[in-house]
Amino acid sequence: MKNILFLGDSLTAGYGLPAAQAYPSLIQKKLSEEGYTRYTVLNAGLSGDTSSGGLYRLDRWLSQPIDIFVLALGANDGIRGIPTRETTQNLQKIIDKVKLHYPEAKIILSGMEIPDIVPGRYAAEFRKLFRELALTNNIAFVPFLLEGVAGMQHLNLPDGLHPNAEGQKILAKHTWDVLKDMLEP
Repeated sequence: MKNILFLGDSLTAGYGLPAAQAYPSLIQKKLSEEGYTRYTVLNAGLSGDTSSGGLYRLDRWLSQPIDIFVLALGANDGIRGIPTRETTQNLQKIIDKVKLHYPEAKIILSGMEIPDIVPGRYAAEFRKLFRELALTNNIAFVPFLLEGVAGMQHLNLPDGLHPNAEGQKILAKHTWDVLKDMLEP
């Protein structure tokens, strides 16, 4: 068996939805449909989590073998206005820990964005930090996990922030488009 670990926040946890509708569960279903029955998805999504929280929680998840690691943290850092330098350092430490424990593991970084309506340079710096981390570490990259979902009322829960079941399907598609090339039959 091979494990795919998703470390994320409420987007990964499937906030407000049954666990089966969260995008990591949809990825598990897609793996089965496509005949990749050796893969097990582990959902380490925690609503409200930040990059520092994920770093703190990571050791618990590294006690089991990880073959593919999907890092989907940062949205809450952006919402809270945490300095991009701090988010970058936390995400880099997470990547380094995974590489140290499982040097052969393949890594996917899911990019996050915040609306350009945020004043100043923060939104641009925030968007850029994910691209730079992916390039620096030579890891696979989902440019914007919420592409086509963010700001779309019909794809989100009434809070306007968390994807509904249809929105989660789009998150799964964005992730699958990158993940599928890493799978071994």
